[in-house]
Amino acid sequence: MTEMLQKFDVIVIGAGAAGLMCAATAGRRGRKVLVLDHANKAGKKILMSGGGRCNFTNYYVAAERYLSHNPHFCKSALTRYTQWDFMALVDRHGIPYHEKKDGQLFCDNKASDILTMLLDECEQAGVEIRLRTEVQDIRPHTDDLYRYLLEAGEVTCACQSLVIATGGPSIPTLGASGFGYDIARQFGLQVYTPRAGLVPFTLTDVNRHLSEALSGTGLAVEVSCNGRSFTDDMLFTHRGLSGPAMLQISSYWQAGDELLINLLPAVDVAAELRAGQHQRPKLSLKNWLAEKTTQKFAAHWLAGSAEESVTLAQLSGSSMDSLAAGLHQWRVRPAGTEGYRTAEVALGGVDTDELSSKTLESKQHPGLFFIGEVVDVTGHLGGFNFQWAWSSAVAAAAYV
Repeated sequence: MTEMLQKFDVIVIGAGAAGLMCAATAGRRGRKVLVLDHANKAGKKILMSGGGRCNFTNYYVAAERYLSHNPHFCKSALTRYTQWDFMALVDRHGIPYHEKKDGQLFCDNKASDILTMLLDECEQAGVEIRLRTEVQDIRPHTDDLYRYLLEAGEVTCACQSLVIATGGPSIPTLGASGFGYDIARQFGLQVYTPRAGLVPFTLTDVNRHLSEALSGTGLAVEVSCNGRSFTDDMLFTHRGLSGPAMLQISSYWQAGDELLINLLPAVDVAAELRAGQHQRPKLSLKNWLAEKTTQKFAAHWLAGSAEESVTLAQLSGSSMDSLAAGLHQWRVRPAGTEGYRTAEVALGGVDTDELSSKTLESKQHPGLFFIGEVVDVTGHLGGFNFQWAWSSAVAAAAYV
């Protein structure tokens, strides 16, 4: 084993966003860095993110856009390496980008621009990247200079600093797993049980039939659950409800919870129905609702009801109030979510109380760092999780 022992200052497990960023930053400090990943290609989640254009950060990064058992933990890293810092890096590489909405920044061309930038940064910093390499064993090393020993592939590697950047189990078809959590537990660190976040809902009750009938129909809605609300687009699917509004609220939803959905947040339904009754009395309710939503939605929402074929003139005051309540307070109890198969992130992860907020280093084990999604810090939809990857990576890279 001694003859085959390869020594590095830093070994990063995980060639994703956080891992590559950390490796490049540490390499520029003159550290000898090795990145290991079992996948056949680096940055697979980067390539598929943002519909292939990578929503790489957001203008409005703030701690309140993140979920964690310790909501203050992320502040240190996010403050020291900001969205403006990452945008400056993107600018240096000449990558064109644009704001889509709500501060979300996307590549003009394709997500591979961001991955190529990270790989170029690693190459310039002398970082070695080994793909298709399984880490079979990790253990402390007796030599104080090299604290950790890794059995990786057919070689044994030793390092002063070991960085776990393996992400979470979301989208397992890309090779995602809970390996980082296993490492944390191996070293005695507390891990909050992960669950799927930023994920579509599934329905099994009467609302399932409505969602199936309306599959592909989108509406701008306001959804609320457990004291949080989001106003954004919702999409009906064959299995349930998706779209940005549903993905956002899914991170706050727990099994058995009810969603309260305002299907027309920009419309005072009761008031406009009363106004319409005087201004356009012969207009059918179905056509009125179609003007506010879509023909398909109006037809299925009113199907089988007493108001399905009435005009505005024929509506009673109580009927208008009842219609308004149904549209403004649609109550849905999801059967569950689509799970890790389509989840953009995993909630939970390594307990932040186990780590230094300044360095992301384990308090119990010097030289052991956890960064990115594997940590119990999860951002909202819109580039916040990528920014956490960049910020936590740079925070750790300054100390590895």
